[in-house]
Amino acid sequence: MNKWNIGLWVAQVVLAAVYVMAGFMKLTQPIDALVASGMTYAGDYPELLTRFIGTMEVLGAIGIILPTATRILPVLTPLAALGFSAIQVLAIGLHSTRGEFQVLPVNLVLLALSLFVLWGRLRKAPISPR
Repeated sequence: MNKWNIGLWVAQVVLAAVYVMAGFMKLTQPIDALVASGMTYAGDYPELLTRFIGTMEVLGAIGIILPTATRILPVLTPLAALGFSAIQVLAIGLHSTRGEFQVLPVNLVLLALSLFVLWGRLRKAPISPR
């Protein structure tokens, strides 16, 4: 396994862990609990939107790992990374308009990791299907 592949796997595991935790919280916690835990925007938008975002995060966490690990439809991994990139671009916009600038470094790191996986799995160390 080359260094690029190792780095990409580390990035994929970090992204999966972060998004499965965040998504699971958005799917299982009452909105009031999310607001109390610091996700203040959850109280300002429809509950269905928060649940949808949580669902996409959990599905993305599966998609960033499983296709590469099984080599079944590995093209889904860069698509999951693209989806995570879109989530972070939207999150950066949301937090910026709300003046929640303290969250932006986390958003930027997650965006960078997502773009790294997107680029790496498409160009530097693609996984070939079975």
